[in-house]
Amino acid sequence: MADTIESVVGSVRDKTAVPLETLARAVVYGILIIVMAAAAMVLLTIALVRAGSYVLPIWAVYAIVGGFFTLAGLFLWRKRRPAAPADTKR
Repeated sequence: MADTIESVVGSVRDKTAVPLETLARAVVYGILIIVMAAAAMVLLTIALVRAGSYVLPIWAVYAIVGGFFTLAGLFLWRKRRPAAPADTKR
């Protein structure tokens, strides 16, 4: 009788708790990766500006880095999905 109860409880746990643990682990690691990537992006930008200021005037470095981010933003803007058409009937 105890073995039957233990197997039922184990089966229920395998079907409920294990997938939730996996999902929670994926969410936590995903958030951690996003935060670390954002920090790395900021530090890389600072390093590029600092290194570029030794070679070029600072205004040129700002223009190049700003141009890169502008082009990246325009590219991402083109890749966005269009909004769903609004219902204009009233």
